[in-house]
Amino acid sequence: MRSPRGLLAVSGYLAGRHARAASVSTTGHHSLFFARAFQILAQPEPVRLQELSAPDSGILELRLERPEVKNAINWDVMRRLRSAIEKIQADATAKVVLVVSSVPGAFCAGADLKERKLMSSSEVGEYARSLRSTFSSFEALPIPTIAVIEGAALGGGLELALSCDLRICGENAELGLPETGLAIIPGAGGTQRLPRIVGGSRAKELIFTGRRCDAAEAVMMGLANYCVPAGEAYQKALDIAREIMQKGPLGIRMAKKAINQGTQVADMSSALAVEGECYEQLLHTQDRLEALAAFAEKRKPVYTGK
Repeated sequence: MRSPRGLLAVSGYLAGRHARAASVSTTGHHSLFFARAFQILAQPEPVRLQELSAPDSGILELRLERPEVKNAINWDVMRRLRSAIEKIQADATAKVVLVVSSVPGAFCAGADLKERKLMSSSEVGEYARSLRSTFSSFEALPIPTIAVIEGAALGGGLELALSCDLRICGENAELGLPETGLAIIPGAGGTQRLPRIVGGSRAKELIFTGRRCDAAEAVMMGLANYCVPAGEAYQKALDIAREIMQKGPLGIRMAKKAINQGTQVADMSSALAVEGECYEQLLHTQDRLEALAAFAEKRKPVYTGK
């Protein structure tokens, strides 16, 4: 991915080329070509992954930047999300992921309906399967993920947030799954993740009616963890990420695994067996011994993730 500085450098190079071409061309062909190239390069990348600097190293930002359509998800955005997920999976230093938007008043408006209108039925089905798989891959990340929701999180946008472990909302947040109003159903995990979070009855109401709820109601029903003043959701999410960073990273990973896998089995006995397996994996780690030593010495532990 090009950095903003890289984009400016390339754009400046093209601008110079454009000026020289205009001076020798009488057809305007070169001028039109370079103007279009400049417009393409000047557009922000719709998905950016970056690590925060020290002292917050280990916290990653997955940032949505498609302002012209309120971060609506199209094929390109989906492919970039997949690429970002693969990079997170390969990053041994990553400890927490924040999913944020650079677009004021919008987390993600859902699917790009202009693109959808041009698809055949089979293409729409393939798109839904790919998006469902992408969000499942994100949900399966072994580290905590936090959605920072300011403004609208609708359709696929809410389904992305549902695949996160935590959801922090500004009081201006608006959440909903409006798909039944388009004669379809949520197709990227909404019908499965929402009832697991808020219960079947509430999920059915929200999906059957397509009703949107605000941040306060989202917290009340358990859909969101916090409702904070508008504009402060990122700071709240960052504060939580910093708290998580102080804990043993292997313990965090095993806790997430135990919760996710335990809630998928049918009975408590099987769920407790999952917990036991996760606990056993931590018994012989350096971090566990460091935690005991730090407690005895009355100091903060220094975890290495080993």
